[in-house]
Amino acid sequence: MGSERQERMKALGARLRELRREAGLTGAVLAQRAGVGQPTVSKVENGRMVPSLDVLDRLSGALGLDDSTAREVRDLLAAVEAAAGSVQASADDTSDGSVLDEAVRSARLVRSFQCVVLPAMLQSAEYARHVFESKPKTTPEAVGRAVAARVERQSVLYEPGRESVFVLTEAVLRTWPGSPALMLAQFDRLLAVESLSTVRLGVIPWRRPVPLLPRHGFTLCDRRAVVIETFGSERVSVDPAELAAYEEMFARFERAAVFGDEVRELLLRVMREFRDLGGTVTL
Repeated sequence: MGSERQERMKALGARLRELRREAGLTGAVLAQRAGVGQPTVSKVENGRMVPSLDVLDRLSGALGLDDSTAREVRDLLAAVEAAAGSVQASADDTSDGSVLDEAVRSARLVRSFQCVVLPAMLQSAEYARHVFESKPKTTPEAVGRAVAARVERQSVLYEPGRESVFVLTEAVLRTWPGSPALMLAQFDRLLAVESLSTVRLGVIPWRRPVPLLPRHGFTLCDRRAVVIETFGSERVSVDPAELAAYEEMFARFERAAVFGDEVRELLLRVMREFRDLGGTVTL
């Protein structure tokens, strides 16, 4: 990350921390009032995360800032975004999935494409457990905390005023951990979420060619940031050129996907295959 951008992130965080202390609030109280996670407040104040404009406005409102001070912190955010670069989180920082989960929680429009693993916001608790257990240097206690936090953060799917669009390849539905029973429970969750008015779930069937070969998953948060997921880390970028490229990629994958009745039929068909598989698999 460029030193100029890093210094601007620290300046924004330090100013917000100063304003919070002047308001006599703890980080936990500010997070609750603003409707964001406490890790978000901590990471923003420590210069480790760039808040979206929506999150910054919610923090400003929770702090009771006047118009002049609210413009000041907006200008500090604009200065961060004007500096080229992106935020790279190490594997240790993302061991609990907080970078992705908190970025999603703070956004009003979420668009996620996945080609191997189910999107974090759609994972059942047991599926998420297998995801976290596959990470290196983890412990049962850390896995338990991460699963609980991920399930809690999924509540944003039900909030009015939010929109979530998920596009998967059919390979995601057929790349399964644990057991067929785990996947049957996971499919029940997908069908329930697909019925929400705040969610659109699409799948690119294997019978259709993909518009371009996917190499990894990514999640667009509003139109201001993209979380790029690799094997060992998650990288949050606000670079305009990179963001535009991922916007175009998502649009192409979305056009190739089926939605509505077609996706429900596909999910039910794969579920039947898992039921048949359940009696034949020995682990």
